[in-house]
Amino acid sequence: MYLLIVEDEKAVADQLKELLEQEKYRCDVAYNYRDALEYCDERRYDLILLDWNLPDGDGLTLLNVLREEEDATPVLMLSANSKVDDRVAVLDAGGDDYLCKPYSNIELLARIRALLRRESPQKTTLLKSGDLTLDTSSRKVCVNKEPITLSPAEFDLLELLLHNKNIVLTRYQLNDYLCQDYNSLKQSNLVDVHIKNLRKKIGIDNCIVTVRGVRYKIQD
Repeated sequence: MYLLIVEDEKAVADQLKELLEQEKYRCDVAYNYRDALEYCDERRYDLILLDWNLPDGDGLTLLNVLREEEDATPVLMLSANSKVDDRVAVLDAGGDDYLCKPYSNIELLARIRALLRRESPQKTTLLKSGDLTLDTSSRKVCVNKEPITLSPAEFDLLELLLHNKNIVLTRYQLNDYLCQDYNSLKQSNLVDVHIKNLRKKIGIDNCIVTVRGVRYKIQD
């Protein structure tokens, strides 16, 4: 798989390139809007990781240009902008996914895998497992088409599990995603509490499965 990283901060771009190459992806890096356009003209990529803020333009404009040129390459927008309106703007412009900075590496890799697995060019913000659906744009969760109310942490945890459907995640990995700081990470029961609450609210038997007592997964 060939990926294009569009990121103006060299240290961030280099770290991201190293991470992805460890996962056996091949990567090019563009540090600005102009170079990104040139790369896209020269090569067909399997996925573009696109930073919103660039020194000579912005990622949303670049996304619009690519779609106007009928370039259907999947685009994952990376941005510190966390407002719902920003996520909606990216999806409406033809973006495939949106990830807020700072993010955990496990979530980034999960979203990349999800985008690369897609067989259909149709864009969707829905994640599903049986009668459970989660909309990443509106942040709505439904069971049998009936909405349920989750806390922000519960929603984030469920979204990560759905992005990694049928993949076992350890309690440490889930803690790392939720907390992203060492002191909170030491609260080893944090994930267990959220998992218990999610199971109760979802109400679907064996939706979230415990594996060997310290790992979890969502399965169809």
